[in-house]
Amino acid sequence: MTGGPVTARRTAGSSGLLLVAAAAAWVWVVTRWGGMPAMPGTMGLGLPAFLAVWTLMMAAMMLPATAPVAALYARTLTVHRASRMVVFTVAYLLVWAAAGLPAYALAVGLGRAASLPAGVGTAAAAAVFAVSGVYQLTPLKDRCLARCRSPLGLMLRYASYPGRSRDLRAGAHHGAFCLGCCWSLMVLLAAFGLMNLWAMVVLAAVITAEKLLPAGRLVARAVGIASLALAVAVVWVPALAPGLTGGGMTGM
Repeated sequence: MTGGPVTARRTAGSSGLLLVAAAAAWVWVVTRWGGMPAMPGTMGLGLPAFLAVWTLMMAAMMLPATAPVAALYARTLTVHRASRMVVFTVAYLLVWAAAGLPAYALAVGLGRAASLPAGVGTAAAAAVFAVSGVYQLTPLKDRCLARCRSPLGLMLRYASYPGRSRDLRAGAHHGAFCLGCCWSLMVLLAAFGLMNLWAMVVLAAVITAEKLLPAGRLVARAVGIASLALAVAVVWVPALAPGLTGGGMTGM
């Protein structure tokens, strides 16, 4: 009877730590990159530096929407909760760090496209918007989003993981579902500019709305339709994709 409030406080503390980590990542991104214009490609970063920046960006954008799942997972832990939640969170972010490898390759390719005649950059932007929009409307997106929105089934799965690797496996497994859910939104950063902070804020808000609001699935579909509309509109208004067409929008 007395364990309930204590458990609630501890799980709230676990989710609070994720929010603090996300806030720290946002502070770093804003102070380090806040004044930069939207730039194509990797912003001149080599692979190690790109992966470091990418991982911090993912921490800033993804951890707030993940905090409720982390709090739910923390409730399944009875000992060493703080250290085990650190392992869970690190494993989650490692999945997104690994996603930085194809993101880097995409950024390099699109950066080269942006250096070609203007029509090439515009075509690349239209393709990015179209791919993102189509995926937002697919059953696979719905499936991954459903797991992120209703994670009780995942908690039962994680409880069956044996041994010390449980937290690592649980964090990586949940990170994989989040990646399957949200990669189509992250790819939009290639069009808007990798360090376009307005785009980061809007996309982070969309991710949180998709996962936490009652109408999250409708939000996902609305964003998909909007992305398809941008795929058409960017042909006439290239400035909609400053990261590929040099539209002149700044990071803030």
